[in-house]
Amino acid sequence: MSSKSGSDNYPENVEIAVVGAGLVGSLAAIYMAKRGFEVDVFERRPDMRNEEIEAGRSINLNISCRGIEALKRVGIQENIMREVIPMKGRMMHSREGTLTYQPYGKDDSEFGNSISRAGLNKLLMSEAEATGKVRFHFNVKAIFADFENNIVVFEQGSTKEKISVRSKLVIGSDGSASAIRNAMSVLDDFSCDIEPLNYGYKELIIPATASGDFQIDKNVLHIWPRGNYMLIALPNFDGSFTCTLFMPYEGNISFETLTEKPAVESFFKEHFADLVSLIPNIADVYFANPTGHMDTVRCFPWNVGGRSLLIGDSSHGVVPFFGQGMNCGFEDLTIFDQCIEEHLQAGARLDSLDAEDDWRLLFEDFGSRRKPNCDSIAQMAQENFVEMRDKVADPKFLLAKAVEKILEKKFPGAYISRYSLVTFSNVPYKTAQEAGIICDEILLDLCSGLQSAEDVDLERAEILITSKLAPVLQKEPALSSK
Repeated sequence: MSSKSGSDNYPENVEIAVVGAGLVGSLAAIYMAKRGFEVDVFERRPDMRNEEIEAGRSINLNISCRGIEALKRVGIQENIMREVIPMKGRMMHSREGTLTYQPYGKDDSEFGNSISRAGLNKLLMSEAEATGKVRFHFNVKAIFADFENNIVVFEQGSTKEKISVRSKLVIGSDGSASAIRNAMSVLDDFSCDIEPLNYGYKELIIPATASGDFQIDKNVLHIWPRGNYMLIALPNFDGSFTCTLFMPYEGNISFETLTEKPAVESFFKEHFADLVSLIPNIADVYFANPTGHMDTVRCFPWNVGGRSLLIGDSSHGVVPFFGQGMNCGFEDLTIFDQCIEEHLQAGARLDSLDAEDDWRLLFEDFGSRRKPNCDSIAQMAQENFVEMRDKVADPKFLLAKAVEKILEKKFPGAYISRYSLVTFSNVPYKTAQEAGIICDEILLDLCSGLQSAEDVDLERAEILITSKLAPVLQKEPALSSK
């Protein structure tokens, strides 16, 4: 099936309508196609494979265990993972230019993977079309959904023509500003909380050298922590880095104070001096890109009977500071597919979209499994923002992290950090959150009065790990490592 973009090509009746051709929507189309369904995906933007991508809103992605597992399940991980750059840890840049390295995992087998958001999205759309069961329709914006009749009304981008599409199943994957979720908001049993972060972000680029090389270490996530604000940089295949400045909208140091070129130049020279030499005309780059916003989305239920379902950011948008937004959305599809398998084994008729009650039970089961875990990663992502912008420069924090690395090596499988549980395992986010609280308690105990990480009391550590952490981790039958 080919992509469609003309208004005369939009179908009136479809089996499954996926609203939103972003990362999760495109992968959802693959999952449903693999189950034998015909899928039509509707996207408000043009086909990014044929268009120049809008700059300034990408925030490079760190694909890790949960995201990779979802790709494996439909057999496309090899094609995707060819496009990543491994990141072994964090490299902190002080105001004076001093570098401090902090590895991500217990050893070099645990690392993150930088990937271009746009590049990944293009690959997923092409993989979806390659199934022969997925059609994409571009330049159509969802503006209303009638769940009684399962009709979604779209507005064609150039003509503003209204297009009505009836489907047997609607999957809303249209992001944190979801039109499908907004249509659900008038239903009696639906609740939704959208929590805006009072921080914005702006994208910058560290270009490659004239010979195409990286200007700084390519195999780490670079962080310039500055307390109330910060800047990060992730590597790209072409030798460049995508940088993102996170800063309050208002205040002494904020986006509202950086409206003139001299102020921007002065700001970077004072707070990010080593970056100025890496980005030519940094003030021009700053003004060339928009200031983005970030929200945490919590809503429930995620379904309307057996006819419509929210997934990804539409149902649980998170801020990007644990690198889990995409990974969490992809894990939705892993869990959803597992639910399908279990319900099929129990006799559900999920080979037909007419079995509405079976789909309703499936959707309700899926939502009840995912909701607590998605709430947990939303909370952890907010907490990790404070860690990244502030704590990574704190000597006490760095001592605790050094002790943590020793514990992971001395007690493999028994002591596992919150970061490792979130990033390098498929353990439910809620379990990772609970274990992380206990890890903090253990580190606080062990670091009291400690001057050097090497002097940590390992006998005391073993007692604490056995009595406090083990009972939480033993709830999980297996810790699936990347």
